[in-house]
Amino acid sequence: MRLRLFILLALIFAAFIKVNAQPQFKGGQQALDQFLSNNIVYPEYSRQNCIPGTIKVKFRLDSLGKVSEASAIDGLGIDLDDEAVRVIKMTSGKWQLPANYSTNNNIVLPIRFVPDNARCANATNASINAAIANYQSRQELQNAVTNYYKNKYIGKADTTKETQIIILKKQLGYDDDFIADVLEQASKKLKQGDKDGACEDWDFIHNIGSDRADELIKKYCSGK
Repeated sequence: MRLRLFILLALIFAAFIKVNAQPQFKGGQQALDQFLSNNIVYPEYSRQNCIPGTIKVKFRLDSLGKVSEASAIDGLGIDLDDEAVRVIKMTSGKWQLPANYSTNNNIVLPIRFVPDNARCANATNASINAAIANYQSRQELQNAVTNYYKNKYIGKADTTKETQIIILKKQLGYDDDFIADVLEQASKKLKQGDKDGACEDWDFIHNIGSDRADELIKKYCSGK
């Protein structure tokens, strides 16, 4: 009787484990942690302003372990959100799925960003919150700049407004040093094999009126 009970409990437990089995990153949790550590590129604005954050990314896996429908949930509404989604997309194809796994399941992973302690020792909650608010408010100004240059490239911009656009660029800090930092960021992404991520950075440089990424766009980005 005890033996039968033990076998029954064992079968129930095994069925529970099977039903609740979750996808595993190839190599396990340690490999996932190492992958994220190696591939996260701290976004330039948040890096400069010492903004930390833990961004949850929701995504799905298809039957081959490829990532789809990745999006940030409860994010900060800044560049950390975009980077968290980008690095999760890079895990595509690196997952092992249990038998009978439903590809309609959502997976949520937290991506943690920790600023350089040495450089950011004087950052305060007030300064960080102000930087987050500033990022969100400056999006309208950034859109004004990029829309102007996109239109200029196709001959549809009102060029009498370029002086105002240049003032906006200075206000946003889009100078040579900033562009150099974004170029370095894109280079890191390219070395990781994330050509799409690098192209997004190069397109941004192009769309703020600089030609410093144009040759890279021609070389690596299709349709340019």
